[in-house]
Amino acid sequence: MERLTPQEESVMNAFWTSGARTTKEAMAQLPEPQPPYTTVASIVRNLEGKGYLRGTHQGKQYQYECLVSPEEYSAHSIGRIVGQYYTGSYKEVVQHFVRTSKLSADELQEIVALIERGAEED
Repeated sequence: MERLTPQEESVMNAFWTSGARTTKEAMAQLPEPQPPYTTVASIVRNLEGKGYLRGTHQGKQYQYECLVSPEEYSAHSIGRIVGQYYTGSYKEVVQHFVRTSKLSADELQEIVALIERGAEED
């Protein structure tokens, strides 16, 4: 899965969150100031080339469908960050958040409970 630029992520989020089907519908979901239509159309074509969207000609316009879910993209992005900055260790990620006080003891206990419930389901 190819990494997306911030602009590409913004356009993909418009498709994911609104169910947009056309470039204009996606553009309407972008925050102000909105980029020009031609810029958004170019980004949509790039997303299609990267395999995130598939366009089909419907009348006078193209309709797009998402080929990658936000969950798939998120999992891939997290995996890339963990691999790149934490030598592939999710334990190091948790340790980082504990050390920097971004994760409380209560939150850590919730995570442990989730892990234990997941292990019980296997």
